[in-house]
Amino acid sequence: MMKKLSMSVLATFFMLTVSACSTVEGIGKDIKKGGDAIEKAAK
Repeated sequence: MMKKLSMSVLATFFMLTVSACSTVEGIGKDIKKGGDAIEKAAK
């Protein structure tokens, strides 16, 4: 019983960590695109 609970908690933590990484990466890409658009408009 305890082993199943531990595995469930670990799997949930892993899934949240993986989804957070891709979210941060996506935000970084969006900020870069915004910066590129501002730079292009300034020229």
